Amino acid sequence: MSEYKIEAGTAQHVGNRPAQHDRVALYTSARAPGYVLAVLADGGERNALGADQALHTAKQLFDEYRPGDAPSLERIAALLREIAQETHDVLLMNPLAASAEARSTLVLLVLTPQHQAVWATVGDSRLYRFANGACVERSSDAAYIDHLVSVDKLPLEAARKHRGSRLLANVVGNALKAPFVTGGSREGLQAGDAFLLCSDGLWAWFSDNELAAAVARRRPREAAELLIDKARERAAGNGDNCSMAIVRLVARAPA
Repeated sequence: MSEYKIEAGTAQHVGNRPAQHDRVALYTSARAPGYVLAVLADGGERNALGADQALHTAKQLFDEYRPGDAPSLERIAALLREIAQETHDVLLMNPLAASAEARSTLVLLVLTPQHQAVWATVGDSRLYRFANGACVERSSDAAYIDHLVSVDKLPLEAARKHRGSRLLANVVGNALKAPFVTGGSREGLQAGDAFLLCSDGLWAWFSDNELAAAVARRRPREAAELLIDKARERAAGNGDNCSMAIVRLVARAPA
């Protein structure tokens, strides 16, 4: 298994919106040495209250997390689900947030010193995993659509249009619907692997291959600048808030 170091960065652009309602952050924790948490939250068109709460809750619970002597992918996945659920609960209990209909999508990624990655998503912000310069995995709405059809008994076409429905929108903070969390994990990470967390203001303008090429060949800051510039160009004056976190695993230089 190859050794690597982590290169990571975040970037945002307001696009053609009056305010920035996305939030993105990278965290470490004194109680979990060597662990990294990346968080991206898209508060949507109304406000950033939901996205702000998502970052606050993620940092608080990550700071309290103790991996123990035998790190467990299941425990990390449970932590990410807890972050999503507690963010949702706090938003519904906060009178200001509830009255403002504060909501947010959510993407969470934890990297461990044991060459592992665990992630979770709520809503249409995405996580991409790249290897060997190609996109090998990304989050999608497929599991949520299956859930709406099989559990809620919705017709398939109605389930596919859930983003336009206040009742069905998959976000934290929706008083009409609990968040549906999807996730994944990967062991045996190696130098050359990379991850991208991004809001729909970015991914809507790129193919998977374009994103892979940009992230694989450049440092995070350079890749972010390129992607934001290209998204702005393609949006042609109608761009949404654009936010991302990029995490690359880079081979260590020989001693």
